[in-house]
Amino acid sequence: MPVYKAPVNDTLFILNDVLNIDRYNNLPGFEDATPDMIEAIVGEAAKLAEEQLFPINLSGDQEGCKRHDDGTVTVPKGFKEAYDAYCQGGWLGLAVPAEFGGQGLPYTLHTAVGEFMSSANMALMMYPGLTQGAIAAILVHGSDEQKQKYLPKMVEGTWTGTMNLTEPHCGTDLGLLRTKAVPNGDGSYKISGQKIFISAGEHTMSDNIIHLVLARIEGAPEGTKGISLFIVPKFMVGDDGSVGARNGVSCGAIEHKMGIHGNSTCVMNYDEATGYLIGAENKGLAAMFVMMNEARLGVGLQGLSIAEIAYQNAANYARERIQGRSLSGVKAPDKKADPIIVHPDIRRALLTIKSFNEAGRAFTLWTALQSDIAHRSGDAAEKQLADDILGLMTPILKGVMTDKGFDHAVMAQQVYGGHGYIEEWGMSQYVRDARIAMIYEGANGIQALDLVGRKLGLNGGRAVMALFKEIGEFCEENRNDENLTFFTKSLKKGLNDLQASTMWFMQNAMAKPDNAGAGSTDYMHLFGLVVLGYMWARMAKAAQANLAEGTGDAEYYKNKLLTGRFYMEKIMPETALRKSRIETGADSLMEMAAEAF
Repeated sequence: MPVYKAPVNDTLFILNDVLNIDRYNNLPGFEDATPDMIEAIVGEAAKLAEEQLFPINLSGDQEGCKRHDDGTVTVPKGFKEAYDAYCQGGWLGLAVPAEFGGQGLPYTLHTAVGEFMSSANMALMMYPGLTQGAIAAILVHGSDEQKQKYLPKMVEGTWTGTMNLTEPHCGTDLGLLRTKAVPNGDGSYKISGQKIFISAGEHTMSDNIIHLVLARIEGAPEGTKGISLFIVPKFMVGDDGSVGARNGVSCGAIEHKMGIHGNSTCVMNYDEATGYLIGAENKGLAAMFVMMNEARLGVGLQGLSIAEIAYQNAANYARERIQGRSLSGVKAPDKKADPIIVHPDIRRALLTIKSFNEAGRAFTLWTALQSDIAHRSGDAAEKQLADDILGLMTPILKGVMTDKGFDHAVMAQQVYGGHGYIEEWGMSQYVRDARIAMIYEGANGIQALDLVGRKLGLNGGRAVMALFKEIGEFCEENRNDENLTFFTKSLKKGLNDLQASTMWFMQNAMAKPDNAGAGSTDYMHLFGLVVLGYMWARMAKAAQANLAEGTGDAEYYKNKLLTGRFYMEKIMPETALRKSRIETGADSLMEMAAEAF
């Protein structure tokens, strides 16, 4: 049976020693996030994840959700109780402003505990996860009346939320959507159409479900310029906040999926359902992107979360499973064979995942910190820089973390050999669950195109130049520190490859856009390699400082440095391969006729 232990110490090391989160105590919400409070919150989150969410993960996958003839959907046994415990603990509103019932704490802290919850039970955590995205969209674009009417109940978890974009004929290209909105004459609209792949679209864990739905108002322009966003509640909501009659929205079917069986992924039918416009007419895509960008960061976190729990189980298995003898001599003379963790290739697999997870954890928390600074800082320059970096990192975090999260779930499964293919060991679920994260909220090829086609040149390349400057200055400032020389040299080589590839796009993609498309995925992963390397360099600096001062667990810091050394030696050199692929251009991809495929 699978096991899970939340990586509390690693999370606290990143928050306190690497990011030095206490130096942001001048920002709203951070003044309450003292080291003691952070440790207490992280500890309680770990306890909830390990004791209440994780035990029903495997059973939830096996049982799945069920749609009944009346259109209602039931979730797996234990999900409702675990969801209630999550809500009662105030976790859903951890980073939401206090005026709407939240705690107003940093989004960075919300991200830290979110990893634990998603590792423990990804399918279950998608219900509050979608709600948090809907809350974010209403906070930014909703009217004061809408905020007061919907947010308090959503923040406490009594009501949940969804996002409705995709239609049977329309995925990423939202300009093709057909769902229509007809004005009722009283400020409301009749919403009609069908949406598919709607996570948490129907269930009975909450008293109401607040759907955020993209639709086109009659007479609106074609394409994305004519899209509006609407609040469409499952049950109508009175002026006093009371839940009333059923609205014209129903679950037509549950999608039969490869994974995340504990989440009700629905086909949603809107039959003249009453909806309310959020923001301005025909500006719905901008409003929905608030939710989508939050979701993309959350999905990137899912990639890390699944890689972490898959790694923990693979490492446990490798320590216990005996098979063959070590190439360098017997390591377990009291046994008929050595544990497989003595074999170099098993260690290669485990360290590949471990080095990704530890740097990926730092990457997600650092990115979340940029979000906090962008939304909470009163310094205009600091705010703009953080917002620039956040926008640049969003497609990288989503694309790289989920691509590698799936790859590493498969790699962990491989450690098990034949047992990895057997359901009772749990590894199959992690592989199946991880696969969806590469697809939803914009498939990863779209993330790569967004990075190369939009984010690089945004504001004259201001974000990418700022990040290159930050990493370059880190290397320069620490190049004479003999304890960090190995890290800074490896990082600088990777940065050079990234800068060269960026320049190649500037010189070769304007006249021939297919060159950008052909190299976009390699570029996204090249960028990811460098950012993860930057995280490793910063973690190495913090670990060396703690060792020098004699604070904390010396063995922990030594192992941290060994893991970082593995990344820099074995993983970081892939930047040269990615650069080489980028510079071959698009010819071999685009010259073949479509009929030849």
